[in-house]
Amino acid sequence: MSVIEDKLKEMGIALPPVVKPLAAYVPGVLDGDHVYVSGQIPSVNGVLDYVGHVGDDRTVEEGYAAAKISAINGLAVVKSLIGDLDKVERIVKVVGFVNCAPGFHNQPEVINGASEFLVALFGDKGAHARSAVGMLELPRNALVEVEMIVKVKV
Repeated sequence: MSVIEDKLKEMGIALPPVVKPLAAYVPGVLDGDHVYVSGQIPSVNGVLDYVGHVGDDRTVEEGYAAAKISAINGLAVVKSLIGDLDKVERIVKVVGFVNCAPGFHNQPEVINGASEFLVALFGDKGAHARSAVGMLELPRNALVEVEMIVKVKV
């Protein structure tokens, strides 16, 4: 097992199987030394429990948890393409979309669930550029969607 996967285990996290795409796309693409991860929603064991709108029927804390799950799903995609998460050189960019109520302005705090998890797991290699964007709706009414760009050793 890899160092990163050992650390995941210590955190009580097991990488799930890659979530089947909702439409006509692939979960991720390895191009040279970068993995481009398609938007991941917070599904756990094939169930999307985190649905709704932050700032209406869901809290910032629930959005934070959903963003972390989405990042975990994204790492499952990365592993499926490179075989070993120890090959991750850097989390380059995270883009987080928050399904939120009108007037909600705390998208960064929600997407911190993904960002803080990635930094806790990878240390300095997990620090990344980021966008956190509010959306009127997301696919399947998901609370968040997270995509990543990851530099890897090939």
